[in-house]
Amino acid sequence: MFEIRVISDPADTDRVANALRATFATGSVRHSYTRDRKRNILYVTADHRSEPEDGLAPEEAYALAPSIISEIGWTARTAADRPIYDGLNRQFWLRKAALLDRIALSDEPDSVANDAADLATRAAQRLMELDDTAVICDPRHYVRQQYAAWAKNK
Repeated sequence: MFEIRVISDPADTDRVANALRATFATGSVRHSYTRDRKRNILYVTADHRSEPEDGLAPEEAYALAPSIISEIGWTARTAADRPIYDGLNRQFWLRKAALLDRIALSDEPDSVANDAADLATRAAQRLMELDDTAVICDPRHYVRQQYAAWAKNK
């Protein structure tokens, strides 16, 4: 848990407070004024959300995805065409992370050693590093969101 303090113009107070509520699990927003009384000071106790509210269900995220077999073929061909560390583009890492996520989702849920889930998380983290994102969420949820947006706009 942490406390956030924001100084804003009075016209932006509601918008800032709503953005904080949408981003974090928050308590009530308290406010006071700056010494010159021209701006508001907002104080809010917050914590990270355990799951993003706008997280996509896998079925929704991968609705437009080709078959897993097709994606395995595409990923293997793309990796074979160039050296793996030769700057493979974002599309490769997005599709690879989504493929591994889909494989992990199809694994037996009571499996003791879930290597697929570990690989899916590591590929998702690689995508987040590549995107240089400051998003704080489950890496596999991030992949689902990004894949759905990419598939819709490709």
